[in-house]
Amino acid sequence: MQLSNKIKFFLLFLLVVGIPFASQAQSGNVFYNVKDFGAKGNGTTIDSDPINKAIDAAANAGGGTIYFPPGKYASYSIRLKSNISLFIDQGAIILGAKETNTAGYDDPEPKTSYDEYQDFGHNHWKNSLIWGIDLHNISIVGQGLIWGEGITKTSNQPKGGGNKVIALKNCFNVTLQDFSVLHGGHFALLATGVDNLSIHNLKIDTDRDGFDIDCCKNVRISNCTVNTPFDDGICLKSSFALGYARATENVTITNCQVSGYNEGTLLDGTFKRTLKKNSDGTTTGRIKLGTESNGGFKNITISNCVFDYSRGLALETVDGGSLEDIAITNITMRDVVNAPIFIRLGARMRGPDTLAVGQCRRIIISNLVAYNVDARHGAIISGIPGHDIEDLQLSNIRIYYKGGGLKDSVNRIVPEFEKDYPEPYKWNTMPEYGFFFRHVKNLKMHDVEVSYMQEDGRPPFILDDVKSAVFYDIKAQKTSSSPTFILHNVSDVDIKEIRGLKHIYIKKATKTDL
Repeated sequence: MQLSNKIKFFLLFLLVVGIPFASQAQSGNVFYNVKDFGAKGNGTTIDSDPINKAIDAAANAGGGTIYFPPGKYASYSIRLKSNISLFIDQGAIILGAKETNTAGYDDPEPKTSYDEYQDFGHNHWKNSLIWGIDLHNISIVGQGLIWGEGITKTSNQPKGGGNKVIALKNCFNVTLQDFSVLHGGHFALLATGVDNLSIHNLKIDTDRDGFDIDCCKNVRISNCTVNTPFDDGICLKSSFALGYARATENVTITNCQVSGYNEGTLLDGTFKRTLKKNSDGTTTGRIKLGTESNGGFKNITISNCVFDYSRGLALETVDGGSLEDIAITNITMRDVVNAPIFIRLGARMRGPDTLAVGQCRRIIISNLVAYNVDARHGAIISGIPGHDIEDLQLSNIRIYYKGGGLKDSVNRIVPEFEKDYPEPYKWNTMPEYGFFFRHVKNLKMHDVEVSYMQEDGRPPFILDDVKSAVFYDIKAQKTSSSPTFILHNVSDVDIKEIRGLKHIYIKKATKTDL
C-alpha cells in the first residue's frame, strides 16, 4: 500500500524531530532547549546561567545539542564542554552583553612569562562570549546570529569585559558551520592549537580580525564570507601563545570572499565603502599568513577566493618560523588598496632570544587577476640581507594598476625595514609600479601581464639582489623613457619572450637597465 504525501511528510518529521525527543525520555537528553533551563531570550535578561546549565546537563549525560530557538539571548561567557554542539536556529541571536559593575565575562587567564611575545588578545581565551579549552568533539552550527554587541575590540579591557566572540584553545575535532557573526570584537574567532578544525559557510561582519587560526593543524575553511574593514579577514598565525613555537600546517582555504566594507553592511546587503580609519587611511579585509610567526606555516593551499575592496594577499614570516610549501591559485581581486601580493621574510623576532631568522621558500602563486590596484606599491617580494626568499613561482597573473606614479620615484632608496612590523604602507611609494623583488633566489615568472590605467613613469620591474631567475612570456606596459627592468646586484638571470626585449642572459650585473 502506498502512503500519501502527507503521511510521508509526517513520518519524515517524526524521524528528524520526533525520534531524538523520544529518545530523551528513554535514554537521556539529546536536544537541550535553553528555554527549558530558564533562558528568556528577550534580549535584556542575562541568559548565561541557563545556557551553561544546559551545557552542564548535556555534558554530564555524555554530550548533546544545546538548542537556541528564535529569540535574543543576552549573555556573558558561555563555557563549552566536550561532545557538545550549540545549535543556533534561524531567528535566534546570541547577544554578547555589555559588562556592568557587578557582572560580566570570565576573567582572562593569569599573566605568563611569554605574554610579551604577542598581543593581549592572543594570550587569553576565557574573557570571551563563547570559549573552550582542552576539549574534543565540539561544534557551533545553525543559521542564527552571534552578535558581540557588548564585546570590546581592544586589549584595554575593563573589569568583566569580553573581547572575543569565540575563543578555543587546545581542542580537536571542531566544526563551525552556517551561522553569522556581527561585531566580533578583537577576534570573531581565535583558534589556538586547534586541530581537525572545519569552518564552513560562515558570514562574518566585524570590526577587527575575522578568523585567527593560530598554531593549528588540519584546518579546512570553505565557502565563508568575511568582512573586516579595520583588520584582517582570514588570518593564519603561529604565535608563542601556547608557550612554545608550533606551526600552523595542513590548511585549505577555498571558495571564500574577503572584503573591507563598512562594518555591518555585509550582513545588511548594502556593502558601503565610506570608512577609512586604518594607519594608512585605507581598509583591510584580506587573507594573510602572519604577522605572528614563531612556529611558521607549512603545507597551505588557498584557492578560488575573491578579494573585494581590501588589501592584497600577504605572506609573512618575521619571528623565526618557516613559511614553506604554499600553493595559491584562482584568485580574483578588485579595488585593492595596497600591494596585491606581499611576501616578506623579516627579522622582527618577537619571541625568545634563542630564535633564529626563519625561511620563506617553495611558494607557487598562479591564476590571479587584480583590477584597480593602488598605485603606490606594486607587488613586493622581499627577504632581508643574508636571508633570501627561495623557490618562488609566479604564473598566469594579470594586474591592472591605477597608475599615476612619477618617474622621480625611480631613484628612491628603499629601506630594508628588516626588524619592523611588516606592512606594505611602510614602504610608501615604491620605485616601480609592477613587481619589486629583493633578496630572492630561484625565481620563475611567466605568463604575467601588468599595466596601468593612468600613465605611470616608473618601470614595471625592479630586481635587487636576485639570484637565479627566469622571466618569460611577460607583457608590461611602460612609458617610452622607462626601462622594463632595473637590475641591481643580480646573477644568473634569464629574460626571454618579453615584449620589446631580445632574449638576454645575465651571468652577473651590478647595475643594468633593460
